[in-house]
Amino acid sequence: MPVISHRGAQMPPSPIRKLVPYAETAKKKGTKVYHLNIGQPDIETPKAILDAVRHTDMKVLEYSHSAGFESYRKKLVEYYARNGVNVNHNQIIVTTGGSEAILFGIMSCLDPGDEIIIPEPFYANYNGFSTSAGIKIVPIPSGIDDGFSLPPIEAFEKAITTRTKAIMICNPNNPTGYLYSREELEVLKEICLKHDLFLFSDEAYREFCYDGKKHISALSLEGLEQHAILMDTISKRYSACGGRIGAFVTHNQQVLDAAMKFAQARLSPPSFAQILGEAAVDLPADYFSEVHAEYNGRRDLLVSRLQAMEGVKCPMPGGAFYAMAELPVDDSEKFCQWLLESFSHNGATVMMAPAAGFYATPGKGKQEVRLAYVLNKEDINGAMDCLEAALKEYNKK
Repeated sequence: MPVISHRGAQMPPSPIRKLVPYAETAKKKGTKVYHLNIGQPDIETPKAILDAVRHTDMKVLEYSHSAGFESYRKKLVEYYARNGVNVNHNQIIVTTGGSEAILFGIMSCLDPGDEIIIPEPFYANYNGFSTSAGIKIVPIPSGIDDGFSLPPIEAFEKAITTRTKAIMICNPNNPTGYLYSREELEVLKEICLKHDLFLFSDEAYREFCYDGKKHISALSLEGLEQHAILMDTISKRYSACGGRIGAFVTHNQQVLDAAMKFAQARLSPPSFAQILGEAAVDLPADYFSEVHAEYNGRRDLLVSRLQAMEGVKCPMPGGAFYAMAELPVDDSEKFCQWLLESFSHNGATVMMAPAAGFYATPGKGKQEVRLAYVLNKEDINGAMDCLEAALKEYNKK
């Protein structure tokens, strides 16, 4: 029998989706499952942008330009300008989701064997992207006790080698919900300029910042124009995860030229979703006000419930719609599987993402979980009732 590639064997499973079979079995038994494991919002996708697709009169569904429709890229120029980022439409490549934007950045800027520094815990699929490209993630640990803030500059300096080519951040962060301050971004700028590194900035959750804090884009940092690469997506912003439309944005022409070759190799991003994304730029200004208020309330409810549970530690996230919690359990993966296989409370249970998959350092995150507050408040309360009862029962075993 032919043998699969070493790369295929090394690809990590998704910690977000690996427990899905257990959830499906629980549902077949009649158990309600509260899904806090995945960042799939229950907020309705705006009707206006779905209507833009419904009312499209196309005779032929053609390829778009490999960089995406020019009309959409020009609309994105307006969107980014409103968010303090000044680019022209030729500095934007529309991608098939934020995932492809990240892959374009890695493949354009790093060779197999090169290293990228990422504060951990980090978005689990960075592991998969890096394995696909044959590069090495060098993790810099951040901790729950200081709310997962940026590690000290000394930790970055110590991790840099001759193979280091880039630093990557997700801001606001998935999975921690941490929002990087301007001061922290200036520290990263200093490191990148000193060591001539790229700064990859995944800004999928730009609109989701709380407590009066504002998002600062890496692409708005003065002096970092040739080093910063912005990876973006409409998935979370407009509750349009299935649209699979993102953006790769940089001032660096050499990087753009390289990324364009990868874009040409996959021909073009999906046309209907570009129409949807273009219409989204013109949504009323108050659209995000309502969505923001809803997520802010969900965050406060989830975190207050977690912090009230005995032995649970959960810092208040400053952005995105995730929280990381440390639970009083021996192994969060075992606990999360037990929740789906062997536990129910009032006919329901809760599904969470074990945190070990968000770390590159073996043994890290063993008692932590990521929770996505993408459900309405009634369901969040129901999920927290389940979790509180489950912790008491699990620890009696």
